[in-house]
Amino acid sequence: MKNQKETIRKMVTYLNNEEKDGGFWLPNIQRPFVWSEEQIERLFDSIMREYPISTLLVWRTNAKIKCRKFIDHYKQSLKLFDFYVTENNQVKLLVLDGQQRLQAMFIGLKGSYERKELFFNVLSGDLVAPEDIRYQFKFLNADKVKFPWIKFKDIIFNHNKFNTIAQSIIALQDDLSNEEKSRIFDNVALAINQFCSLEFLIYQELDSVDNPEAYQEEDVVEIFIRANSGGTQLGKSDLLFSLLTSSWDDADEELEALIDELNRSGYSFTRDFILKTCITLLDKGAQYDVNKFRDGVTREEIIKNWDNIANAIKDVKDFLFGKTFLQTDKAVPSYLALIPIIYFRYHYPKKWSNIQQLDTYILRTLLTGAFSGNPDKLIDKLTRKIKETEEFNVKQLFGVIRADGRNLEITESNILGQHYSSKYIHIYFNLWYQRFDYHPAYYANLPQIDHIFPQSVLRKIKTINPNTGRKDILKYLQFDRDQIANCMLLTAQENGAGGKKDILPEQWFSGKDDSYLDLHLIPKERELWKLDNYQQFIEARKKLILEKFSFMIQTNI
Repeated sequence: MKNQKETIRKMVTYLNNEEKDGGFWLPNIQRPFVWSEEQIERLFDSIMREYPISTLLVWRTNAKIKCRKFIDHYKQSLKLFDFYVTENNQVKLLVLDGQQRLQAMFIGLKGSYERKELFFNVLSGDLVAPEDIRYQFKFLNADKVKFPWIKFKDIIFNHNKFNTIAQSIIALQDDLSNEEKSRIFDNVALAINQFCSLEFLIYQELDSVDNPEAYQEEDVVEIFIRANSGGTQLGKSDLLFSLLTSSWDDADEELEALIDELNRSGYSFTRDFILKTCITLLDKGAQYDVNKFRDGVTREEIIKNWDNIANAIKDVKDFLFGKTFLQTDKAVPSYLALIPIIYFRYHYPKKWSNIQQLDTYILRTLLTGAFSGNPDKLIDKLTRKIKETEEFNVKQLFGVIRADGRNLEITESNILGQHYSSKYIHIYFNLWYQRFDYHPAYYANLPQIDHIFPQSVLRKIKTINPNTGRKDILKYLQFDRDQIANCMLLTAQENGAGGKKDILPEQWFSGKDDSYLDLHLIPKERELWKLDNYQQFIEARKKLILEKFSFMIQTNI
């Protein structure tokens, strides 16, 4: 292993460039780029402040290994397989550790982030606390940028003309003070030093070309896992995936295609969920363990049974969407409750259509948070019971859940205790408002929770302070205002500009027909819509809500 040094400017020109030792690329075992705009901007600030950014790890090899290009113009909708390069036995450099940092530099200096380019505030640089931003970078639309924001790549890739760059920036501005001119010269000089002159990047090189016996492919996978498991860069699912992809060429395409299909309806299934489901279906236990993949057996079983695994997951997702009315990610606080169902569908497909009370199992486990915390052992207990009985008997499985010390009871207080920002309120609203479109094409068109009696109005109502005699105590505290009995679901259009906003119910419900009032469970006694009768309105609406969800309040299951 040897250490190499390079300037940032040169390094980003080597990415995806075969002319430099075959070029720097990303091996298929690397996960997708996940940094936000803010993380990239902070990295550039750190470099300008001369903070170290850790050593990179690179593998020099001529093995015929699947790899992909670095992304220059990043968009969230990109698919990894669009960046694959043809496998070849040419010499190349594969980045094992440091992908996020290099990718961030590449986007900032050679590309864009969601069509915005990286700009630098040439007047920034005031001393700040270590955790604050000193040198300001921002991804901006080029046609809307004004001084003092300058496109950073224009500075870095004209570095041989330092004085000309600084002078040209100054020449375009009127009334700059001498202090501001000095700041511009200093910042441009610092940027050129840090990105163009100083060999700031250090990378360790594992050389399998000149020293082929030292680093075999399996050794490099192990090094990759150890390099990434010590920090926060990768989760365990990413590490398991790295082992899976080392023997399954189409893993990326298959996983991405499955996740894309599952989430098309408005859900947020993840790679983490898919891998945990895989090992559970194969009776390896739900808990992540790298050893399960290291022996090769689990990997081969997943590859061999992938179509059946994927079909089982899709079948259960279709049931969730079509039969429970939980049609949005907000209404599914834990996807792990689905794994025992997928287990049954995978192992006993002929019995799948005969399950009784499956919707009850899903709704009750989600509404009570039965799979919160660390549910791996519970999942194992449930799948063992399913394997033992070869049935999905909801009553028996509820017995297993209760024996594990988890609650399944839904009471009146559970329902009425929901509030504006509670974790489970969207489950209730998805069941309540089954006619709403929960998966519009545009995210901003999602249904929105709104206060019937506006918060802004209720916060102004005061009561007498017994200690001072002054009317300065809030009459309605936050829970009084946010409780489910004061919440309704509106379309984005109803709650947007020109919509309900701070309109009181006496005005908002005036002229609305009975079907609208019934949909929102609004008491039809108009006197209750007045602000003075807020408490009576709440009590009347509580009764309507409990009637709506009476089917959930059962203890005999």
